[in-house]
Amino acid sequence: MNPTDPASSTEPVARLERKAGLLLALLAVLILGFVLYVMTARGVFETTQTVVLTTDDSEGVRVGMDLTFSGFAIGRVRRIELADSGAVRIIVDVPVKDARWLRTSSIFTLERGMVGDTRIKAFSGILTDPPLPANAERGLLRGDTAAEIPRLVASARALLENLENMTGVDSNLNASLNQIKSTTERMNGRYGVLTGVLGNDDNAKKVMQALERTNALLAKADQRVFGSGGVMDGTQATLTSSKAALDELKTVLNDSRNTLKNVDAVLAEAQAVGANVKVASTDLGVLRAEVDASLRKINQLTDEINRKWPFARDTEIKLP
Repeated sequence: MNPTDPASSTEPVARLERKAGLLLALLAVLILGFVLYVMTARGVFETTQTVVLTTDDSEGVRVGMDLTFSGFAIGRVRRIELADSGAVRIIVDVPVKDARWLRTSSIFTLERGMVGDTRIKAFSGILTDPPLPANAERGLLRGDTAAEIPRLVASARALLENLENMTGVDSNLNASLNQIKSTTERMNGRYGVLTGVLGNDDNAKKVMQALERTNALLAKADQRVFGSGGVMDGTQATLTSSKAALDELKTVLNDSRNTLKNVDAVLAEAQAVGANVKVASTDLGVLRAEVDASLRKINQLTDEINRKWPFARDTEIKLP
């Protein structure tokens, strides 16, 4: 073959073009496969349902953000729009296979920390509640750490000011501590706690003297009341005498009761036997004498009790 032949010179070029075409086709297939893989991984071909989250500020939210549940991504932000009312609507696509984690009682939060990205989280405390329907609209609770910093700084400043006021020289706490110190120093004196409570040793000394006089008076009263020959001994003797008098009175009353029973018997016999009036009159005279004797004994015992019993009030004795 002649090297100068045109056909022989174009053959390597054709082979090079075919190789380049195959390489481009292979590259296109790789690119298409990668795109399909990414789309599949992103869930483009999955069946989803929509959840609409509403909030008053979408700062930090972007399209493509994940909606997480227990740390796992179960949804993705597809669109962010502004409603006619001024509220922000965040459209989230949730795959049907992951929608089972969302319930009617689920809570959605937007957390924005000082460090890191903003996160949208879902919390489902009761998984037995009915599932969240498609196109459901729920409020998005915000938890902004940066927004809490000014309030925390203001609270810390107020706390420091209060602490400074409490520990100042003219503060009530300082005055109370000085008073406690003074009281403690007074308690180290001669009379101890009494000096601390009453203010000085003179007042404590007066209290101690009053206590000593009181103890002396109590000792004298104890001797007069409970000592030998005291009031209690006299009272005991009086009670003993009164008890003896009462026993004697009881005996006399029993005798009087028996005498009156005899009177009743004699009167009954006098009514039954009217013929023997002389005998009944004699018996009545004897019984009358016995009753008069009993009454005299009762009067004597009554006078004796009134003389010995200092606590009696009603001295009248009623015969049965």
